[in-house]
This record gives sequence, C-alpha cells and structure tokens, in this order.
Amino acid sequence: MKPLSLHLPGIALLCSLLAAPLPVTAAGRPNVLFIAIDDQNDWIGHLGGHPMAKTPNLDRLAARGTTFTNAHCNMALCNPSRTSLLLGLRPTTTGIYGLSPWFRTLPRWKDRVTLPQHFENNGYLTAATGKIYHGGTGGGGGRAKGKAGRGAKADAAGKPEFMVTAPFGGVGTRPPKKLIGDTPMGNNPLMDWGVWPLDNDDTQKGDYQVATWAAEQIKSAPKDRPFFIAAGFFLPHVPCYATQKWFDLYPDDDSVLPKVMENDRADTPRFSWYIHWLLPEPRLKFLKESSQWRNLVRSYLACTSFTDAQVGRLLTALDESGHRDDTIVVVWGDHGWHLGEKEISGKNTLWDRGTKVPLVFAGPGVTPGQRCGQPAELLDIYPTLADLAGLPKRDDLEGLSLVPQLKDAAARRERPAVTSHNQGNHAVRSEKWRYIRYADGSEELYDMVNDPDEWTNVASKPENAAVIADLQKWLPSMDVPPAPGSASRVLTYDRKTDEAVWEGITVKRGDAIPE
Repeated sequence: MKPLSLHLPGIALLCSLLAAPLPVTAAGRPNVLFIAIDDQNDWIGHLGGHPMAKTPNLDRLAARGTTFTNAHCNMALCNPSRTSLLLGLRPTTTGIYGLSPWFRTLPRWKDRVTLPQHFENNGYLTAATGKIYHGGTGGGGGRAKGKAGRGAKADAAGKPEFMVTAPFGGVGTRPPKKLIGDTPMGNNPLMDWGVWPLDNDDTQKGDYQVATWAAEQIKSAPKDRPFFIAAGFFLPHVPCYATQKWFDLYPDDDSVLPKVMENDRADTPRFSWYIHWLLPEPRLKFLKESSQWRNLVRSYLACTSFTDAQVGRLLTALDESGHRDDTIVVVWGDHGWHLGEKEISGKNTLWDRGTKVPLVFAGPGVTPGQRCGQPAELLDIYPTLADLAGLPKRDDLEGLSLVPQLKDAAARRERPAVTSHNQGNHAVRSEKWRYIRYADGSEELYDMVNDPDEWTNVASKPENAAVIADLQKWLPSMDVPPAPGSASRVLTYDRKTDEAVWEGITVKRGDAIPE
C-alpha cells in the first residue's frame, strides 16, 4: 500500500515563510537607510495632517511597512531633538535644550557612543550627508566641511561620527534678495518662502544633492559588510523655497489654510508664550496682515512634496541595487511645525502641532501595511534599529524598542510619549490625552479624541483631576538645568521671583507679549 500523499501547497508555502530567516545581506545583517526630514510635521498624505498633502513616496513606504500615527519628538527644536535621538537620552538628562552646545564639548557626554557609532562598532559601514545632527553629519554650528571622506567631527578618542561623509544639504541656491521682506522680528534670512529657483531646476537644491549622493552610496555599497547610510533633508525648514512645479500641486486660494480658532490662546497659560517669547518665526497676526499666510502654507506644502520626491529617489536606488528586501528603512521628522495654529508659526511648543512627527519603518522584521496609534518617541529609534539589526543590547538607552509594535501594531506600549522644552516644561501624550505642565506649575489638558485641534483646555475641570494625576506620573524624574554653553532658545525660570529669562532677557508677568 502506497503511503498517503497530501498536496497542500498553501500550507507548505506558509510553513516555508514562517521558517525562512529575515532577509539579510551577505554579511549576515540587514542594511539601514536612515532618513531625516527637518521641521516636518504630520502634513503627510497617509497621516492626514493636511487633507491636500501629496507625498506618494512616503505613502508607498508606509504601505510596505509600519507607520506610527502618534509619534512625537522629545523636544521641538533641532539640536536637542536630534541629540536626544542619536544619543538615546532625553534632553532633561543631558541638559541640551538650545541650538548649542554640541554634546561632545560636555565632559559627561564626550565619549558617548551614538547610534551610528554603535552600528560601526558592530561591523557596519556608516555614511552620511545632509542634516543628521544639527550641525550636519557631526558637530555644532554648521555642515560638515570638505570633500567626501572621513567624518569632519570626532569624539574624544578621535572616532568620527560617520566613517564617510559628504558636504551636501542645506538651502542650496538662494534668490538675490529675500522674497518676502522683513518680519516683525527683523531681517532674518531664514524667514523667507516662495518660488525659487525660477528656472524649475531642482538640481541646484541642497536636498537634491543629498539624495544623489546617498543613492550613489547605496548602489556602490560593498558586498562584504552591511551599511548604515544616513540622508538628512533640510526642507521644509525655512527658507521654504521650491520650484513652480511643486507649487502647482496646491491651489492658490484659502482652501489650503489649516483650521484655526480665533483667540485660541485665551485659555492657555501665559507661560505658554515664554517658551517661544522672541523667535524669528512670525506670529499669525503678521502673516494675515501681510497676506503671507497662504504663501507660507503653500510653500511648506510644496517643499514637503519636493522632499518626498527625494525620498522616492532613495527608495528607487534600493530597488535598483537589489537592496530593497535586505534594508531596514526608517523615516523621521525631528519635530513638528505650526502654520497658524495656536496663533504662531514655527516650532518651540508643547502642543501636537509642534511635537508630532512622521515615523515610518519598513524592511526586514517589519509587518507591512500597519498603522500604530499608540504613542511613540523619537528616543525609541536607537533601541529599535539595534534590535532589528540584532546588535548587542545597551542598558543605557532611555527609549524603548518598537519591535513589538513593528510585528503587531496592537502590542501594548508601556508608556506615553514625553516632550520637554527646557527645564520644568513638559508634555505627556497618551492615545487619548495631552497634558502640559509649565515650570511655574500652570497646566493644560486636551482630550485628543474629541478635540484633536487642542482648542479647549480642560485642565481646570474637577472631573479630570484623576486623569492629570495619572499623567503626572510620567513627568521626567531627571530634569537638569541647561548644560554649560547653552544658547539659543534657552529658557530658565525662578520660582522665588516668578521671573523667566529668555536668552538673557528677563520676562515678567506684566510684560506685553511680542507680536
């Protein structure tokens, strides 16, 4: 009698897929493509932050990976946000709250092993261009200088931040003079936006050159070791210059404007103004009176679409090089950006518009087509990438690996997202609530399910006392003062005198709020 033969191709295929190892390089570990986008809020197609946003490449990446729809920075400013992510430490632990200092100048952190160095220490080739740290590919105060080669900045032992760097990125070509003129805070060259260059030549833009170089590194990567390639895009950071074809994606009428509520700050504490007391970014009042609100919004959207196209070029390079299936891709924005909401433009806030960012993972170890609405932090990227790549675990990281959610978006997170803005000012974001406490003890609370625009502060309602008490448990236990050498966007507060000091300027209760 012949043995029974069962032909079950579906079951056989399923079993083979379950038994198959994750795609890896010939060197035995997955590659990493690390994409940073400056000042990018959730005006991304699949995130729905703006109903007209056109980002087909980011949407395509999200469809083959997992996107976090409730992801937040750890401080809404470039240097502290990026330093936190790359060191795996909160700003309230390092004291880095301003645009300076560069963390390597601080004795406690001069030897800190950063995220890219952790990969290099475990056999990866690391390469970067554009804005990864606030100072580019390493260091403070500007982009990495010189030709592609060894990293221009190094740690105390002489180890570069990246093994290979290139000096691309930034604004690129600029118009001969500002397109919009002065703003109330002066003639800051960054406060500009509009159509530029006029000849529709995108190759003159720094971000186009970032994508070109990074794509070349992907295609020419050695076969005998995995790579960690970082590409940092400057736009949609101001000045928001884009060529006409990107503006043509968005109507030149008020339908592009975000929803705002008149006198939205009437129920927010006065201290909410202190953390963006005197900034170059103009208030909504100026944008309306100068007829620049629509222009700024269209410029931001146009730059977002342009940057999305550069992300698309990197994804195409992965496809053409055969690295699509053995490369982990992560895309993140360093913080959000207001475009009229809460009566301001810019960042430096503790509301959703200032803290919420895109965060997308795709590749080996990531379940495709997932949307996770649980809170996530940029701080979580370091342990997540190390986990996905099978690197040794570190016990000195303050983030939590997102691998459980990358496998199953419904897997429960242990904690909410926490964003700080200088010592004593913190926001706690859960799935339902946003709680803010300022250094003077004043508070805000928003029901993010029923009030996603944060128009009604319900902190004073007695029935919410238990909610506030529960969220307060997550406020940072370590909350250090600004590190030595701190400057630009630094705020301190003296409870005894009830005075705040903003970049050396004393601010008192009766002082008029700058317009």
